[in-house]
Amino acid sequence: MDVSPECTPQATGPVLVRRRPPAPPGLGEALKARLRRSCVCSVQGAWALLQDLFPATRWLRQYRPREDLAGDTMSGLVIGIILVPQAIAYSLLAGLPPVYSLYTSFFANLIYFLMGTSRHVSVGIFSLLCLMVGQVVDRELLLAGFDPAQDGLGPGANSSALNASAATLVLGLQDCGRDCYAIRVATALTLVAGIYQVLMGILRLGFVSTYLSQPLLDGFAMGASVTILTSQLRHLLGVRVPRHQGPGMVVSTWLSLLRSAGQANLCDVLTSATCLAVLLAAKELSDRLRHRLRVPLPAELLVIVVATLVSHFGQFHERFGSNVAGDIPTGFVAPRVPDPELMWRVAQDAVSLALIGSAFSISLAEMFARSHGYSVRANQELLAVGCCNVLPAFFHCFATSAALSKSLVKTATGCRTQVSSVVSAAVVLLVLLVLAPLFRDLQRCVLACVIVVSLRGALRKVRDVPRLWRLSPADALVWVATAATCVLVSTEAGLLAGVLLSLLSLASRTQRPRAALLARVGDSGFYEDSTEFEGLVPEPGVQVFRFSGPLYYANKDFFLRSLYSLTGLDVGHVTARRKEQGSGVGAGKGDLVQGRDLGPVSSTAALVPSATGFHVVVIDCAPLLFLDVAGLATLQDLRRDYEALGITLLLACCSPSVRDTLRRGGFLGEDQEDVAEEEQLFPSVYGAVQAARARHRELAATDSSL
Repeated sequence: MDVSPECTPQATGPVLVRRRPPAPPGLGEALKARLRRSCVCSVQGAWALLQDLFPATRWLRQYRPREDLAGDTMSGLVIGIILVPQAIAYSLLAGLPPVYSLYTSFFANLIYFLMGTSRHVSVGIFSLLCLMVGQVVDRELLLAGFDPAQDGLGPGANSSALNASAATLVLGLQDCGRDCYAIRVATALTLVAGIYQVLMGILRLGFVSTYLSQPLLDGFAMGASVTILTSQLRHLLGVRVPRHQGPGMVVSTWLSLLRSAGQANLCDVLTSATCLAVLLAAKELSDRLRHRLRVPLPAELLVIVVATLVSHFGQFHERFGSNVAGDIPTGFVAPRVPDPELMWRVAQDAVSLALIGSAFSISLAEMFARSHGYSVRANQELLAVGCCNVLPAFFHCFATSAALSKSLVKTATGCRTQVSSVVSAAVVLLVLLVLAPLFRDLQRCVLACVIVVSLRGALRKVRDVPRLWRLSPADALVWVATAATCVLVSTEAGLLAGVLLSLLSLASRTQRPRAALLARVGDSGFYEDSTEFEGLVPEPGVQVFRFSGPLYYANKDFFLRSLYSLTGLDVGHVTARRKEQGSGVGAGKGDLVQGRDLGPVSSTAALVPSATGFHVVVIDCAPLLFLDVAGLATLQDLRRDYEALGITLLLACCSPSVRDTLRRGGFLGEDQEDVAEEEQLFPSVYGAVQAARARHRELAATDSSL
């Protein structure tokens, strides 16, 4: 609805305003000025740059121990307790020994504490990224001649390989076992993904993650969760099946599981059923009592501790052949530079890893910032998450990002700042230095149960599809297509399909926007769609047209078709027929099309439909977001064709950017030297209609006097 102050017909006189002069510096000058401000060699400039790169140096000076320390300590301890079993469990997804998951959790918490701008986000291992890392690791292990099905867990896993193939010799792996090569692949992949994220942050590309829409991310999470669930079924059942690669991995895995179902380990099946029942019951109870509980129930830790004790004293590995975690060394391994050759091999895989990690991290940071009333910097988040991948890659760590479940727990347990991340890192450090060997007899099926239960939130997103379909069928299609492609093809293909469908959905919405003719609301100056509202008053001799979208090369033809169809006059067709018949005499400007001759040639009038009765077309440009070269040419041709038939084209409610485009493109000066800009562009539809009426009355008076 047009709500310009000029819309009210009771206005006593014109309101005069003056347009501000444009800013003098162009793009080059603006960039130079920004560089001059940023590149100042001074102590103050260096300190400001240091504070921008490490926000902790700024907010730590304002830290209030009395108000913040208790909540940060509590949330840090809870997250650390939750993090340890999850880290050990997620090593199954990545196909790596558990100690590397603990390394990753430790370094990620410390680095994000220094560089992150969010107070509540928990950065560490994330199931979706672990799955993507694991798929690349499995592929490279298979190419190198190793057996990917060992998952890097269990006694003897570090030294076994299928064969010393030619590929193994070429890669120089004579002295490198399965686990050694797996972590080399993971660190190379992590380093490249981190470099991508750091470059995105330096180039100020934080906005790129916004193109990964929420339906796309939810669909990707759903599809990846189904893939994760499928990959863990063999651990839940205790069967040995190959880890399939490539398109159709989920379907192939299910077929292999069905063929091997008779070989299930009864001990693992009973343990899985018991742990799943306990974990699901504890999660449901925690959800229902979350308003009463000060901290969430540490169900994962309790289940892992009890299961480890039962497995150790029951000797499940020796007596029943149950697969266990195996030796977890204490301390840290010496740092190592990732293999450059492997970095080139996995550079393409790192693109999707970097995009998904960035999108989830930025979206979670912005979500918690909005809910708690502070702001975050998307580009700094990219730098922080990128450094959480670049630096730890030299210390045998793999990809990390923000995780929703741990971030929610962090908020619910009273987190105030990222000091809680230091406390969580201290808990992980304690496990690394002292407690890690105690998990040797922990069954893999218990770890798989922890992973499966953690997927509850993502799997429940399928219930949002009916609501999403009612709100936006296009978004629902993106959700379903992304999830289905992830399951049936691969996670990378699902991400690509989701991005392409999102862009196509956006393009289709701008390519065929809504078009309508407007009529006046009673005696007011407001105009609405005549097909949606009853009792509107049409303007005699004036057609008011609204196009609810930008006008550019992809929808210019739809714009013309809509205008011609709604007004009942195809001026392009009429003009072409006039040219074919050799009629060089046009109509007088301002003449009514209906009931008047358009020229001395009788055939010319016959070309115009007799039912068309207007002398002015007003285009409401308020929804017109932008014009490109094709859109500008369309308006110029349209005005020329209308003028040939004696119809005036007026534009109303143009935004400043559209006005500038019209001015730079010569629309206001082309054959309009005697017409001022104020007589072609109007601030409101009502003003354009009143001007058209006044102009028509003047022309009618001139014709009558003659």
